[in-house]
Amino acid sequence: MKIKKKTNKIEYGTISLPMPLIDKIKERMKGTGMTSVSAYVAFVLRQLFSGSDYKNNTNHVQVFSKEEEQSIRDRLRNLGYL
Repeated sequence: MKIKKKTNKIEYGTISLPMPLIDKIKERMKGTGMTSVSAYVAFVLRQLFSGSDYKNNTNHVQVFSKEEEQSIRDRLRNLGYL
């Protein structure tokens, strides 16, 4: 984490997300008390990266088969993301 020395404030960057994903995030964050999509996403990512599975690099659950993964990669490539 990069912190400015003079002000002790954390520096921020920008990540662009597709609007349909932002809309889903807004739906998911209803009732959480979060004030912005940025705050909610930062919270979720902090939770993800602070988990013991992540820290110990033991989270090796295979979500997709090799064929499914290749299909997803092909689709992302066709959409211009890869």
